Parts: sequence; C-alpha cells; structure tokens
Amino acid sequence: MNSSALCLFALDASREFGEAVAHHLGFAVSPHEERSFEDGEHKSRPLVNVRSRDVYVVQSLYGDAGQSVNDKLCRLLFFIGALKDASARSVTAVAPYLGYARKDQKSKSRDPVTTRYVAGLFEAVGADRLVTIDVHNLAAFQNAFRCRTEHLEANGLFVDHFAALLRGQDVVVVAPDAGGIKRADRFRQRLGAALGRPIAAAFAEKHRSEGVVSGELIVGDVKGRTAVIVDDMIGSGTTIARTVKACRSLGATAVHAAASHGLFVGDAPQVLADDALNSIVVTDSVPPFRVSQGKVRDKLVVLSSAKLFADAISNIHSGGSIVQLLGS
Repeated sequence: MNSSALCLFALDASREFGEAVAHHLGFAVSPHEERSFEDGEHKSRPLVNVRSRDVYVVQSLYGDAGQSVNDKLCRLLFFIGALKDASARSVTAVAPYLGYARKDQKSKSRDPVTTRYVAGLFEAVGADRLVTIDVHNLAAFQNAFRCRTEHLEANGLFVDHFAALLRGQDVVVVAPDAGGIKRADRFRQRLGAALGRPIAAAFAEKHRSEGVVSGELIVGDVKGRTAVIVDDMIGSGTTIARTVKACRSLGATAVHAAASHGLFVGDAPQVLADDALNSIVVTDSVPPFRVSQGKVRDKLVVLSSAKLFADAISNIHSGGSIVQLLGS
C-alpha cells in the first residue's frame, strides 16, 4: 500500500497490536514520543511531519497494570490534539476496545450516559473519525458520535474458526441475553452459510441489578446440540457461566463461548474454569494478560483482528467500503 499520504501511529500501550496492523498494510508504524512527568502528567508528540497527511492512531482503551482506562484515553486524546495542531489533514482514532461504551443509556434515576460524554471528548480534540470493533450497543454508539464512525465486527473471524471446528455437528447459537439477539443472529446466519445448512437459535433470560446477574431460562432447543454462546465481551464471566450452566442442564452436548473482547476481570478465570465450557474464543482487542496458566488458558483461543483493522484503514484511505469487510 502507498503510505505517502498516510501515517499510522501506535501508542506505547498498544504498540504490539499497531505493529501487527502496520505489517498487514505493508509499512512500519511512524515514530512518536511519550514522556511521563514526575507528578503523573505526560505528553505525546509525533516525531515525523504529519502536515496534510491522513493519520491513524491505534490505542485500545482497556485498563491494565501499567495504565488505567483513563490514562490511555487521555494519552489518545492529547495525541490527537497534538496531531491536529501539527496540521494533519485528518486524524482517525483506532480503538479496538472502546472503553466506557457499556454505559450508553440511563437505567437508573440520574444515571450518566458515559458513551456520549466520551464521544464529546473525541470531538473536542478534533478527531475526524473513530474505528472500533463490536461495541456493546451499536445504535447508541452511532448516535453518540458526531464525527464519523466505522464499526467492525468479529463475526467473520468467529465463523471461520467455528465452521472448521463444528462441521458435521448439530449446532445452536445462543445469545446470553435478549439484548444480544441481533449480534448472535448475524453470527448464526453467517455460520449457517459457511456450513451450508440452517443453524438453530436460542437465547437466555438475564437480569442485572447493581452488578448481580440472575435468570436461568433458555428460550430455544439446545438438547443434543453443540451450543455456541456469542457475546460482545467477557467481563467477570458470570453471564457466560450462567448461560453455560443453563445449556448443559437442558442437554447441550458441548458448549463454546465467543466474545470479541476478553477482559476476564476479577474472578473470571475461576468462574469460567468449569469443564462444562469446552472453549472460549476471543479476539486480541484486549490481550488475555489476566488469564494465567490453568484450565481457562488451556481452552482459550485468541483470534487476531489486525488484518481486519488494516483492511478497514486501507478502505477508508482509498475511499472503499467498510461494509464489504463485514460480509454484508
């Protein structure tokens, strides 16, 4: 790819992912400086001329031992501002995992709508576009941002994986809650097309209040079938574990889980260690650094999304269609 008018930066916390994206684009990431001050403040700046160039900045917004979500968000925002001040023609934020995307509506009195506030921050520093993958609520995400957005889906990655794994098996795709039915159904249709046969659907009952998840019912027939639970993320693991238990109790012969973002916070490695769950498939939007050696690590499959993001950047830069990447 001709990179004469394009720059790709990867901030330090997402350097490995950014380099993988750059590899698929056929050029190296551009150099930059990140400097921390003694009181915890920091500055970031490009080390190449970005005047009149289209710039893409990779930073996945999850917290880890080195930087919190807030740290990473501030570094990304400040770097975008520096690029705009340096006369970049356009700046696109590439955030494989978009922090604060879960709180997208008021569910209790005086609740914040944090997704909208974060969108305002990106717009305030001059971001022209944001690219991410599998946000919690697509409609809320698209309505929150006034700058352009591109939403990618990991469905194609999951379909390629499970089509090879489940060929010849009777499969049912399970949404772990009513809100995830559309996401699971898109996966079900693409998996059915890949396998050349219809795939059954089911969804689980779910209630959440103050972090407590409840609900044990499954709508749909899972008996004698291999169940694939599809969700946008795995946080504490309780939603997946509850759905696995319900599927097994109703006679599912095997259960697999697929989620775009594997956070695995808190006791998730213990919660998901049950042998009732055969495998867990996630993308590399969040490295599985919280999962050490053990049962969960042994059944964990991490799929690379770097090529998907590289293709999206290439299509954006050349004026192509993102929809083509999603198989729609």
